[in-house]
Amino acid sequence: MNFSMFFYVAAGGAIGALGRYGVTSLASTVLGHGFPYGTLIVNVAGSFILGVIIEVSALAWSPSPEIRAMLVIGILGAFTTFSTFSLDMVTLMTRGETAYAMIYVAVSVIFSIAALWAGMTITRAIIS
Repeated sequence: MNFSMFFYVAAGGAIGALGRYGVTSLASTVLGHGFPYGTLIVNVAGSFILGVIIEVSALAWSPSPEIRAMLVIGILGAFTTFSTFSLDMVTLMTRGETAYAMIYVAVSVIFSIAALWAGMTITRAIIS
């Protein structure tokens, strides 16, 4: 067991959690509380950033296992949030907002996958 790895993941988790809090708070302030905009934004942005990290790691930079764990598991793991996505979905359903719930699932999945692909493609174009 590598205790320095725990430190890197924990430090990254703190950064990611603070980022998530900031983004979701700002989204609620600017866009309102009626739709889970904050969760949608962090999941799509996190997918894009993961795409960038994957391509940078493959093409131009070999981070240490600790730095990679800090970035991917710590920061992005705390920043993005599938559990909150699931809660938002159930909340919309229990409020009887089935159409919004279905739109939320479709947009979240499609945009997050597209953002990951875009992050990889843009990074590959810049670095290659």
